[in-house]
This record gives sequence, structure tokens and C-alpha cells, in this order.
Amino acid sequence: MQARLRITVLLTSFLMVLGTGLRCIPVSDLMLKRRLIHGGQLLNGLAGPTVMNAAPFLSTTWFSADERATATAIASMLSYLGGACAFLVGPLLVPAPNGTSPLLASENSRAHIKDRIETVLYAEFGVVCLLFSATLAYFPPRPPLPPSVAAASQRLSYRHSFCRLLSNLRFLMIALAYAIPLGVFAGWSGVLDLILTPVHVSQVDAGWIGFWSIVGGCVVGIAMARFADFIRGMLKLILLLLFSGATLSSTWFTLTCLNSITHLPLTTVTLYASCILLGVFLNSSIPIFFELFVETVYPVPEGITCGVVTFLSNMFMGVLLFFLTFYHTELSWFNWCLPGSCLLSLLLILCFRESYDRLYLDVVVSV
Repeated sequence: MQARLRITVLLTSFLMVLGTGLRCIPVSDLMLKRRLIHGGQLLNGLAGPTVMNAAPFLSTTWFSADERATATAIASMLSYLGGACAFLVGPLLVPAPNGTSPLLASENSRAHIKDRIETVLYAEFGVVCLLFSATLAYFPPRPPLPPSVAAASQRLSYRHSFCRLLSNLRFLMIALAYAIPLGVFAGWSGVLDLILTPVHVSQVDAGWIGFWSIVGGCVVGIAMARFADFIRGMLKLILLLLFSGATLSSTWFTLTCLNSITHLPLTTVTLYASCILLGVFLNSSIPIFFELFVETVYPVPEGITCGVVTFLSNMFMGVLLFFLTFYHTELSWFNWCLPGSCLLSLLLILCFRESYDRLYLDVVVSV
């Protein structure tokens, strides 16, 4: 299984090279250009789940039982740091066409915006090519010796793995607890500038809010994972605390946006605080969820387990964005989806009965 890790990473990075390269092909035909961009985004989308799901597999392959949660957090949070940078790169390099950024208003010509967008696309293509070259030059599939009993143990086949996942009600419960709020939050974050425009928040400020929410989530996520490595068997309790905070902060943000009804103070500080706290609580839960998934369904391979939950999360995000195409004039309903999904997830986690099969194998069997 570990021998396939290098091949998978190389294939994934190659798809990203193709995807970002297609978007950079200079053509004058607008329809052809649009098709190339859609094709490139499709290839990037095919590569994305593999990158997002690789963290638990990497941590099991390379790290011991008392380091796995931290390794999973660092590996999974790095991909979200790229998303944090995207919140800044877009608004800072590409002028806002909707007039929400007065500092750039004098440069808002179509040609200037087009040149800036092409600059961003070429820069992304160069970064991806660099990463692919580094992976091709050196990426060993596994360490010389297995770091734990779980790393050296056999996994179920693909067919048996999917049967095990679909028949495990506890896994389906915790998978929905992850997929629904994280999918809603991903869709909400993607249109955060549109949501904040009615309350007179510029695109640049919305980008900074998204940036700090992800960065804060990464820092807290790594800290929580390190705590989980020191005190094992506490993953459910950590998730309960995080989603309690997410429910409260999302409710605070939603009611603040309705200040004409709730009369809550609508200031830059309250918007920043509620959005950043929401991002911190939700983003920091991702590595904790990944570890709990693997522990719950072991010996199902880590990649299959996390692939299923990522698919579910993307599906809920897609459904939400599909409704957004029809109900885009007034977005208060979108805000209410956040506290509703967080509360539902909190209830599912509360009813979930946790187990640590992989940890049991490492701690008890090894002794």
C-alpha cells in the first residue's frame, strides 16, 4: 500500500500541472478560452481530494502513535494555508470590479483586470511546476522501518472497505457531522465578499477576514492535535468543544448581519471577531475529524475513509452553491445555514459512540 503513495502523489501533482497549464494557454477565441479554463479547473478538482485526504495516510506511514494527530494536523492544514493565501492574492492583485475597493477604482479597466488575472494564473502554474519537480526528484514511499504496528498491518481491499464504510452507522453519523458544516462553510467562504458587501465591507477586508480565520484555524488545529497526542482518547470531547464554539460564533455573525432586527452592534470589530472565530473553530476540527474517522473504521485504508467524507463535504457544498444560483439576490438564508449545520453536527457528535481500534492495536498489541 505504501509503495503506491509516491505514484499517487506524482499523478496528483501532474494533474495539477496540466490543470493550471490549460488555464494559461493564450487564445483569442473567448469560447475556447472558457473551455480551457473549465477543463483546467476539472483537472485541479480531480487532484484536490487526493491532496486533502493524504494527511492521515502520511501520518500513519511515517509517524508513531504519539505523533500521528500532530502530523495529520500539519499536513492537512498546509493545504488550507494555500486557501488562506487565495483570500489575499485575489483582492490584492486583481482590482475589484464592483466598486467595493475605492483604492483601486481608478485602475478598474477590463484590460487591466485581465492582465492581473493572467499574472495570477501564470504564478500558480509556476508554483505547481516547482512542486511537481520536487516530488519527482525526491519522495520516498515509506520509511526504512515501520514506525508503529498499524503502519505495518494489512488493510482491507477496496471492495470490502466500501462495504464496511456504508454498513457502519457510527461512521455515517460522524461523516455527516463533518461533511454538512464543513461543506456549508466552504461554500459560504467562497462567496464571503458577496455576503459582506450589503454591510459595506470591501472585497479586501473580506479577504483579510477569510485569511485570518484560516490561519487561526491552522494554529488552533495543530495545537488541539498536539493535545490529542499527549492525552489520547479525547477526540470526541475536543470536537464537542470546537462545535459548541462554532455554533455560538456563527449565530453571533448571523444575528449581527440582521442588526436592523436584532439591534446588535454592526462594526468592523464584531464582523472580524465572529467570522474569524467561526473559521478557527471549524478549520481546527478537520484534523481531529480525520483521526477519528480512521480510528472508527480501522482497518479500512485511510485514503478511502477520508476520500468518502471529502466527497460528501464537496457534495453538500455543491448543493448549496447550486441553490445560490437561483437565490442570489438576498443572502441572509445562506448565513442561517451556518448555525443550523453546526448545531446539527454538534448533536450528531454528542450521540456518537467513539472507539479507538487503531490506537488499541498500537498500544496494547505492541506491548
